[in-house]
Parts: sequence; structure tokens; C-alpha cells
Amino acid sequence: MTDTGLFRTKPVDDVLAQEAADPEATGEHGQGGLRRHLRARDLVGFGVGIVIGTGIFTLTGTAAKNYAGPAVVISFVIAGVVALLAALCYAELAAAVPTAGSSYTYAYTTIGEVAAWVIAWDLILEFALGAAVVARGWSGYLQDALDLPTSLFGEAADVNLGAVAIVLALGLVAVVGIRESAWLTNALVVVKVSVCVFVIVLGAFFVKAAFFSPFVPASRPLEGDAATTGLRQPLWQWVTGVDPTAFGVTGVLVAAAIVFFAYSGFEAVANLGEEAREPARDMPRGIIGTLLLCTLLYVLVCLVLTGMVSYTDLDEGAPLSDAFEQVGMGWASVLISVAAVAGLTSVILVDLVAMGRIGFALCRDGLLPPAIGAIHPRWGTPARLTVATTLAVAVLAAFVPLATLAEMVSIGTLFAFLVVSVAVLVLRRSRPDMERPFRTPLVPLVPVLSALACVGLMSNLAVETWLRFLVWLALGLAVYLGYGRRHARLARG
Repeated sequence: MTDTGLFRTKPVDDVLAQEAADPEATGEHGQGGLRRHLRARDLVGFGVGIVIGTGIFTLTGTAAKNYAGPAVVISFVIAGVVALLAALCYAELAAAVPTAGSSYTYAYTTIGEVAAWVIAWDLILEFALGAAVVARGWSGYLQDALDLPTSLFGEAADVNLGAVAIVLALGLVAVVGIRESAWLTNALVVVKVSVCVFVIVLGAFFVKAAFFSPFVPASRPLEGDAATTGLRQPLWQWVTGVDPTAFGVTGVLVAAAIVFFAYSGFEAVANLGEEAREPARDMPRGIIGTLLLCTLLYVLVCLVLTGMVSYTDLDEGAPLSDAFEQVGMGWASVLISVAAVAGLTSVILVDLVAMGRIGFALCRDGLLPPAIGAIHPRWGTPARLTVATTLAVAVLAAFVPLATLAEMVSIGTLFAFLVVSVAVLVLRRSRPDMERPFRTPLVPLVPVLSALACVGLMSNLAVETWLRFLVWLALGLAVYLGYGRRHARLARG
């Protein structure tokens, strides 16, 4: 262990000892262990539950219409490849160090305490913001499907009570127990995957080859209100001084960075390592299985969507249901709305579960007050943390329109993936003898490619997104320096 200030590291053996502790034991502040209830299929269910949601129901239309055209398929493939590279790194660490906290713990054992705190702070932002955005989207879909009053549901509401209601309801499920969360998530996953398959099969009959030409629309400069100049342009364009463009190769890459939001969350599976029955076997299967299934569904949905109607006619708010309306299949939009409600419900639930597990890891390490992360003796979950994060998300979902902050979910996810890729390289060098039930193939090539790809996609995000991200990290560092650094278990020896 290195215990010299900001970059002290936590021994891997300590992490494994915590993970192997009696799950029913409770120590100071009731800090017991999490209970092992999850199988590989439950982990895939959680992964698909959080990944398939906002991306497949909304981002497909936005990315195709404004940035890539039919080549949005390529954008999803690029984002999926980057996510797969990161998933291979995640799988090695999740199998070897199966613990709550995922990339936070991996950073703690390799890079140092301050980097671990930054990652945890970043993940809290990702999951909290993602849950609030999705809750507002859920409220809007429900309002549209059932013709509910816009004064209470949807973006027009001053106080979005629909979003608050779903967050509080799912927060209760997350508090009661991981098995109950898994049952509900798996049921919702079956519903939305079934309807996605329905969309693909039925939509294939309305695909016209003419809509795929040109597959990659010619690059053209953005003008007027659409021009992304100043802080709204991608970082690499701001640095190089290149004029902002849409479509073409640049548009495909920008779309890939934006639709990466659609893959955010699969790393939440890694937070459940202490609750997997056989983590060495189930964690790699859960992580990689989630990603492969979701990428396949994304690509097929994009092909059908851009083949049914011209990308210029896609609706940005509800592209799937609108596409079926345009081809005279209005009845299908009802089923799509049902899938959207189910899909977004599971995303919110897994976000809330993941935030509780990250906070639990922080409390256990002393970076947050341990009493906050106490495990409930009956439910076996970090109940206080889950309640606190649920209330925070409910407030955000009630009052704040978060559409403009969606890119922050992408930058937070990519930053976490970057750290995990580096952690694999560091642990291979510092702990070559550590047991690795799953080994990332082609090391160091795969981790290096993963890290470079993450940086590349991050450079395609807007300058203002980078600035918001840096402000959030600065706030987190203030909390760490004010409390965590002095109270960390490593600081107390």
C-alpha cells in the first residue's frame, strides 16, 4: 500500500478480503456485506435494463436527422466497438476484483485515492443525471400514451409530478432488496426486447432501398441557428479551428460520441460483483452479453428506422412511433409506447441501484461518513444511501429540464472507461500473479485501443460539456479535500 497523501492506493488483497467477508456480519455503523443473489442472466437483465432505453427510443432519430443520416448505423457500431473494448477490460477486473464500486475500486487499487474519488464522483453524476433525464422522458411517454394532463406530466409541466412519482416508486423497490429489483428488471427487459424485435420484424416490410442513398450524406457546413460555434462546437474543432460541419465522416463521428449515451450504464453491471453468486464466471458473461445483445438491437433498429422513412423526415422526440405513423401503421405506435415506458422504467431502477452501490463503496472506505452507507439488516441494501439518492434524483426530475446536459452522461461514461482501460495495464504490471478468471485478450493492445478510442470520442463532445464536467469534478475535489482525505480508512491506517 502507498499511503503518501493523494495517491495512496488500496491493496487488492484488502478489496478481496472485504468481498469475501461474511455477508451477514455487521460491524461499526452496521457496515455489513451485500448478499449474493444474482446469476448471469440477472446481470444481463440489469445490463439490458439500463442500456436499452433513451438511446433506442430517442437518440436514433436525433443522430440520424442532424448528424449522420442512414450512416447512424455506423455511428452505433463505432460506439459499440469502443464500449466492447472497454467491456473486455471491465470483465477482467470485475471477475478478479468483484466488488461494489466497479471502476472506483479499480482506480483505488491502481492509480490512487484521489483518482478513485474523481471516478466515483463522476459515476454519481452519470447515474443521477441519467436517471433524472429518463424519468422526465418516462413521464412524457406516459402522458402521450394515456393522454394525461400536461400540467402534471411531460416537459410542459412546471413541476413534473409524473417523473417524481416513478422515481419514488422505483426508489422503494431499490431499497427493499436486490432480488426484488432483479425480478422487476427482468420482467421489464422481456417486454421491451420483445417489442424491439417486433419493430425490427414488422418495420422490415416497409424498408425501401432508396432511403439508404446516400448512405453517408455529403458533408456540409452548419449555418444559422444550427451552427455549433463557440462553446457548443466539438472540442477538437475548437482546438483546431476547423469550421463546424454536419454529415460526412465528421458527422458520423460526432453522432458516435452523442449516441454513446445509448451505451452508458452497462458498466453498472460491474457494481454488482459482490451480489453475483459466482462472480468469476458470471461477471464477464453479464457484461459482455449485455453489450453484444444491445449493440445488435441498436444496429437492426437503426437500419429499419432509416429504411422506413427518409432521415430528413424523422421525428427527434419519438422517431420509432412516428416512423410507423408515416407508413400507415399507427396502431403499432401504441406497442412502441408501451415498450418505451417499460424500457425507461428499468433504466431508472438500475440507475438508482447503481448509485447506492457506489456510495456504499465510498462509505466503506471512509471517504463518506460510514453511517450513511449502513446495510439494512432485513433488506440487505444500503437503504439510507438509496433513499438519499432517490430524493435527489426526484428533485432534479421535478424541476430541471436536463436535455441540454445529456452529453454529460457520455463524457462521464467515457472517462470511467478510460480509467478502467489504464487500470488493466497497471494491474498486469503491478500484480502479475493475481488470479484472473477472465483475461482481457491481446494486452496491451486492447486496453491501449480502448483508452485511445475513449479519448477520441470525448474530443467530439462540445466544449461546454467539458467545462460543466470540469466544474463538477472541482466540486467533488472540494468535498474530498474537506472530508474524505482525512477520514479515509487508509489515512487512519
